[in-house]
Amino acid sequence: MDQQAAQLLTVEVALACRDKQRIVTIEIAAGSSLRDAVRASGIDALFPDIDVASAPLGVWGEARADDVPARAGDRIEIYRTLRNDPRALRMRLAAEGRTMGEHRGD
Repeated sequence: MDQQAAQLLTVEVALACRDKQRIVTIEIAAGSSLRDAVRASGIDALFPDIDVASAPLGVWGEARADDVPARAGDRIEIYRTLRNDPRALRMRLAAEGRTMGEHRGD
């Protein structure tokens, strides 16, 4: 096995919005942090309206700190701020006799 290839990790960087979702597969150097992987992915160019540089991160649905080292096979998720608190929205819609499935303003 090539020593240089052994030092690279394959990870995915994912970001999802209501109308657009992207998963970018990249190779990064072993020891790179989650935030390093996000920067290397270039995903920020695909979502110019989202502050990807400071957005919270997670791996496979669990929140993680920016400086956590990435591991091979990680799906690094970029979490965006929700426009509506889901709990408050459910309560408001219930008061109106509607459900979340009928709401389209998140």
